[in-house]
Amino acid sequence: MSVATFVDAWLVALRGTVYVPITPAEQRELLTGLTGRMAETLAAESFDAVAGYQIGVDLVEHEFASPETLGRTITVMRTHLSTLVPDLVESRLTALIEALTTGFAVAMNDRSLDGQESVRLAALSARDRAERALRESEARFRHFATHDQLTGLPNRTRFVERLAEVAQDDVPLAVCSIDVDRFRTINDSLGHDIGDQVLTIAAGRLSRMAEAYSGVDCEVFRLDRDEFAVLLVGIRTPEEAGKLADLALSLLAEPFPVDDGELPVTASAGVMETITTKVETGEMLRSAEIALHWAKADGQGRWRVFEPTRSAADAARYRLSAAMPTALRRGEFTLAFQPLVNLTDGRLAGVEALARWNHPTSGVLPAGKFIGLAEDTGFVVAMDDYLLEQACRQAERWIHMSSEAPYIGVNLAARQLHRTGLVGYVAQVLTSTGLPPQNLQLEITEHAVIGTDEQAVDTLTQLAKLGVRIAIDDFGTGYSNLACLGGLPLHALKLDGAFARNETGRPTAVDREFVATLVKVGHTLDLQVIAEGIETLRQARRMRDAGCDLGQGWLFGAAGRIEDIDHQIQQGRSSLLGPASRPDAYHPEPHPVG
Repeated sequence: MSVATFVDAWLVALRGTVYVPITPAEQRELLTGLTGRMAETLAAESFDAVAGYQIGVDLVEHEFASPETLGRTITVMRTHLSTLVPDLVESRLTALIEALTTGFAVAMNDRSLDGQESVRLAALSARDRAERALRESEARFRHFATHDQLTGLPNRTRFVERLAEVAQDDVPLAVCSIDVDRFRTINDSLGHDIGDQVLTIAAGRLSRMAEAYSGVDCEVFRLDRDEFAVLLVGIRTPEEAGKLADLALSLLAEPFPVDDGELPVTASAGVMETITTKVETGEMLRSAEIALHWAKADGQGRWRVFEPTRSAADAARYRLSAAMPTALRRGEFTLAFQPLVNLTDGRLAGVEALARWNHPTSGVLPAGKFIGLAEDTGFVVAMDDYLLEQACRQAERWIHMSSEAPYIGVNLAARQLHRTGLVGYVAQVLTSTGLPPQNLQLEITEHAVIGTDEQAVDTLTQLAKLGVRIAIDDFGTGYSNLACLGGLPLHALKLDGAFARNETGRPTAVDREFVATLVKVGHTLDLQVIAEGIETLRQARRMRDAGCDLGQGWLFGAAGRIEDIDHQIQQGRSSLLGPASRPDAYHPEPHPVG
């Protein structure tokens, strides 16, 4: 609030309280000066309430000399000075008001010795009215500070106070944090007036639910924009909070009558209950809001109960995510290499480079532990760049070791397809490492090509024009439109490992026919078909018989060190696993799971 705004409020408050023989402009000038003195006094490093005494005297001297004048002045001071003076100390304001009241009373007393007694009585009366006005003002301010102005519900401030109060009583508690799903969309698409109607209706439904809820003390609060909280005091069982969450979400799932129509709305909720009380109130609310976040992440329109183990896992994931930039600078991200072999003659055809993290405390982490986190944060772009260069440098070495050097397969994150400059970066890496483009295969997941837009297709096309091989990874378990494959510049399909493992049991004729169909589609499009996840000879034979060209999995070698691949290349064997050239003659050693 500015000084001018404060003076406006003061003038409005004083209007009609007394006749003052000066012009409105002179009145404004006087009150502006007094306001400045109040603010300076309250904000001064060394506080002296004497200034308040003189302000009271000045008011009387300029004919602002009635009890109503003093009472309303105090009310205005109590109501608005805290917004004019940052970090206002309440004791200073109280002392200033007391000094002003004293100065005002003394000035009134001095106006006439003959009317000294009447002046004293008037001052006392004014002081009494001022105190009553102050109490009323404080009550109004208290309500304003602890209640939401739109819905009339107690707000977050009052919720924290109330939670602290009941926590001291050592009674079982539960907090249910409730959030309107997609509320921002409602505001943005339909307008804030509709959004306010939704919040008001939601508040009304929750309030009526709380009033009708029997057996326990049930209170509703509005914590933030579209977030409400229900506090249950004296719950009898942990399940009781879940029942209330169910009831609340069902009430909010009923259509909202807004703007002469009905608006479908859903809500999500997070529940935190404690039978053993004396809890940290801030922690209890935070736990409920974490559970609310889980409900949102799990699909909305549902509720979740806070689970310490899940929260600890989320915290661990966050710490892992936060450590990634430093890990990249320290060179902690490395590659493991897994061979891809020809299912007909057993020759080494390619090698997939798989990301690993040499974590300083957790040991070597596989890609599944951190790639998802990197994709969520966008850090996967920097990681991919770093690992791509490392992989290309390794693959270039193989060219000097063998005339039949394998290609290197590198995974490419989905968001890379929309990255400006990716093609130029790949070309730069190929140039700097000396690796021929045909010796690099970039692998993208089937999910990444679902609904591929024009920019992504253009990126793939430009990469293919460089001579780089493009493969779809984990193919066959998603929802790709097979017809769209012909429009993509692909070189290979990598069938998801589930087809080789056939985790549902012994493969049926339908299973075999389905795999054969996928292989046929790939060959029709002139694509190399690679079977992932091969762990046994039986699986290798089955995927070979289905027409797969290459195989990858523990049968042929787990992801390991670059030295293992170097050794296989240097030996120059026609088969990686034995003297024979057919899968049915393979005699591999068992590989550990992982």
